[in-house]
Amino acid sequence: MSPKERRSFIIGAGCTAFIKPRGTRSTEDMGLEAATKALLDAGITYDAVETAFVGYCYGDSTSGQRSLYNLGLTGIPITNVNNNCSTGSTALYHANNMVASGLVECALALGFERMAPGSLGTHFPDRPSPIQTFSDATAEAEHSLSSGVNHGPNAPRMFANAAQEYMDKHGASMTHLAQIAAKNHKHSVHNPYSQFRNGWSVEQVLAAPKINKQLTKFMCSPTSDGAACCIVASEDFVHEHGLENQAIEIVAQALCTDEPSAFESKSAMEIVGYGMTRNCADKVFKKAGFGEGEGRDQVGVVELHDCFAANELVTYEALGLCGHGEAHKMVEKGDNTYGGKYVVNPSGGLEAKGHPLGATGLGMHFYIAMQLRDWAGPMQAPGLLDIADRRGKYGLVHNIGIGGAVVCSLLRRPEFYRAEGEDGRSRLGYNHAHECRPITKADVDKVKSVKFSPYIFERARL
Repeated sequence: MSPKERRSFIIGAGCTAFIKPRGTRSTEDMGLEAATKALLDAGITYDAVETAFVGYCYGDSTSGQRSLYNLGLTGIPITNVNNNCSTGSTALYHANNMVASGLVECALALGFERMAPGSLGTHFPDRPSPIQTFSDATAEAEHSLSSGVNHGPNAPRMFANAAQEYMDKHGASMTHLAQIAAKNHKHSVHNPYSQFRNGWSVEQVLAAPKINKQLTKFMCSPTSDGAACCIVASEDFVHEHGLENQAIEIVAQALCTDEPSAFESKSAMEIVGYGMTRNCADKVFKKAGFGEGEGRDQVGVVELHDCFAANELVTYEALGLCGHGEAHKMVEKGDNTYGGKYVVNPSGGLEAKGHPLGATGLGMHFYIAMQLRDWAGPMQAPGLLDIADRRGKYGLVHNIGIGGAVVCSLLRRPEFYRAEGEDGRSRLGYNHAHECRPITKADVDKVKSVKFSPYIFERARL
């Protein structure tokens, strides 16, 4: 932590179910649900929020204002954020910086997405895509891969090529990708927020329709609709509001973009952010006070950006969760699931729970915060408190977007944490860490601002 920074904490978090993109819910209604749950969790009203950052990729400007206006028109700064698949965590990064810098005591980060079915595509066909250089580079890199020229939609093709490079170098196979996907689908069975709760086996994953040479359908994240929200506050705010029994510290966080190696290395892994992720993770662990390569053994639970099983494979190594060339061995040992060294994606990951771009990163932080509170029920990773330090083990979040940007966050219980008294579960009336319910008007009434507009709210569909 920089001497100029102060401690910051996630004090409230909320999430909607991630669902198939059928246009049944508006972004403002999903955003209202997630934000209301987060405010109820924190036990505060919208009047306590001094600034907000709202992330989404597919939507008109000021969609963030339209969503939050349902809770009140308080005149606070609301900034809309678009950073590809890392949009949600980017919104949280900025909210966290506002608190850590001392500019505000309480900030809100909200993310939502209403997506179209099928593969991702541009909404601006009249201009070159900013991703085109990445597409060109991955097509050129295919000539050095044993699989040769690939095919299929752009995003899975890029990540499949990265997996092929790893397989060529270290002897992994499609079976390892299937094991990762099946692990995530198995985890997802216990997550009521998930889009898919089928629990596909390795054999079913391998037998699913092929998307390209390396990936089947069940190794890929689906397009989704959904929203998630996190509220960040200072240590003084935590104590003033009696939130010691649920505040989770953002010990370190970083946002990184690409370096020349993304293109100059001619590496398919670098094109999809391997080096960017490695740099970001190293920066976060260094900021948390660890030496080079240290700290990973103190992590117990991880939410990792598995947009495709291919990315989870290469990201193990990039995050330093295993040694060079040992990601597939980590899979074989079961060190990515319950009973292993780490529990990776206990939520089911993007492959199973869904991937509404603007909500994904905030959803990851929601799940890790609930894990560290020990509220996650059937999704709970064991052993997070089984060390002498009463703060327990760390939770790690990794959220990446091609184009590119990656956010890594290291979260932990603070030393003053106490699991007693009224908390977010009693304020919502149930444990929203592993139970998904809709909100009611009575819920909104508890958290709305005194500067509330019935004219705006009468359009909301709860």
